[in-house]
Amino acid sequence: MEQKVEFYSKGVKVRGVLRMPEGKGPHPLLAMAGGWCYVKEIVMPTYAEELAAVGCATLRFDYRCLGDSDGEPRQHLDPWAQIEDYRNCLSYAAGLPGIDKDRLGAWGISYSGGHALILAAIDPRVKCAVANIPVIDGFESMRLVHGYGKGRLASFFKLLAEDREKRARGEAGGMIPHNSSDPDKEICTWPFTTSYAYFSNATKTFAPNYQGRSTIESTEMLCQYTVDPYLKRIYHTPVQMLIVEGDEHTPWDLQVDAFNRIASVRKELAVMSKGATHIGMYAKLDFQVRAAKRNAEFVRKHLVEAD
Repeated sequence: MEQKVEFYSKGVKVRGVLRMPEGKGPHPLLAMAGGWCYVKEIVMPTYAEELAAVGCATLRFDYRCLGDSDGEPRQHLDPWAQIEDYRNCLSYAAGLPGIDKDRLGAWGISYSGGHALILAAIDPRVKCAVANIPVIDGFESMRLVHGYGKGRLASFFKLLAEDREKRARGEAGGMIPHNSSDPDKEICTWPFTTSYAYFSNATKTFAPNYQGRSTIESTEMLCQYTVDPYLKRIYHTPVQMLIVEGDEHTPWDLQVDAFNRIASVRKELAVMSKGATHIGMYAKLDFQVRAAKRNAEFVRKHLVEAD
């Protein structure tokens, strides 16, 4: 059912896990990768299981510079390099026995949820895209999540500027925590104590390769990231956007606005409510399973049983 695989992206070895559904195939396949600092052990196995149940293969992988994959500098999150990794994953998958190269797609969550939308716009091989709780606009997200209270937003941008100046002098750039137990005292990228609690537990238990930090340059690139120019280019590709009502991590008002600007009529907005939160989508298995089943049903209709 599952096997470890390797492929190359820009000459760097990327490692992942291929999960095949039952039956001879050829099967459709979704490329899967994670959000900010995520490794393939975080939430993706649950989604892969539900997708396999409807007849869809998955290949979940660690981006270059993260987890099991090679690449330097470690913990560097370049969104366009990550999108390139997705595309090279699809190229690798297209040549696998038992995979239908004409039924490939992209699945993402949080940061990679935005990537899935961009992939639907720029890669014609993507016949179906799933974007769970996606990052829509990095600058707007940072402005909203850091806010103006206690000078945190100003301190955040000051750190980014100082790191850029260090790099311009030929010095090594610094690192910034993914999250923090006290975001008012420690500058981090995503200032949520619930995030800190979940990911701290993850690294001690089921995701030892997760490291709760990135290069500061990664966060600067996040502030330049937006899916906006690509939404109007998704003409016909089926897209499911799954969001959490009231999401404060990846603001849901930005997500709803983005969904309304996707050109394709074959789109679906799935809203998780009844106590669901952004971090609850990782920390609580029942939310994971509910979301995964909704993803799987969309993929069954638009990719597995597609004409």
